[in-house]
Amino acid sequence: MSLADDLGRARAGLAQAMAVLRAHAQGVVPYELKAGGGPVTAADLEVDAVLRALLPGPGDGWLSEESDDDPARLGCRRVWVVDPLDGTRSFVAGRPEYATAIALVEDGEPVLGAIGNPATGFVVSGARGLGVRVEGDPQLRWPGAAGPAPLRLLVSRSEWRRGEWAGVDAATTLLPLGSVALKLGLVAAGAADATLTLHPKHEWDVAAGAALVRAAGGEVWLPRGGALRWNRVEPRFPGFAAAGAGQRARVAPP
Repeated sequence: MSLADDLGRARAGLAQAMAVLRAHAQGVVPYELKAGGGPVTAADLEVDAVLRALLPGPGDGWLSEESDDDPARLGCRRVWVVDPLDGTRSFVAGRPEYATAIALVEDGEPVLGAIGNPATGFVVSGARGLGVRVEGDPQLRWPGAAGPAPLRLLVSRSEWRRGEWAGVDAATTLLPLGSVALKLGLVAAGAADATLTLHPKHEWDVAAGAALVRAAGGEVWLPRGGALRWNRVEPRFPGFAAAGAGQRARVAPP
């Protein structure tokens, strides 16, 4: 099966996932707390089941925030890396800052991504060598900033509330959002210039967006140095940074 076929399947899965999330978003969203303290809803689990039934082919591995981790993935050449609902806190609170993120990691590198925000209908999808397709309007509202062309930087809403971005250069425009995957998708779509965090994130948060940013000509890296490695035993990074084409030199940690 070709990467184009995989991308078609990912787009179909994303459409199904977004329909599930829209249905669950009607009214109050019940939730439970996971062992790590984060919320999980019936929507998270339903999307996980839908995507797991649709995406992996024979011999493909699976890594999802809402599935028990099967170490067999470590021996797979191809691994689907999925966050069924990134930004569950926003989803529960009724904020539109959440997304489904689908990635395919092949030979240790993310080669395909599909990210969708059901609240706005914004979707970005693409793959290595196939470019990026953007659908819908993310409805971002950037505040004003000094300078003729400020750096449009998406940051964590919780980091912003804690004041971690208070000392940023005045020529940088900050916009806080709740979903890691959505921020990366917006960078890939050209709706933002960069996103950055120095806090740990999991592969399922980052993989789809990393594939998309790279497919759009941008870069993804570890701001404290080191190499990005995927499909690891402990699928977590000590933070990450991503920038659109030609924007990396403008990005610096807070």
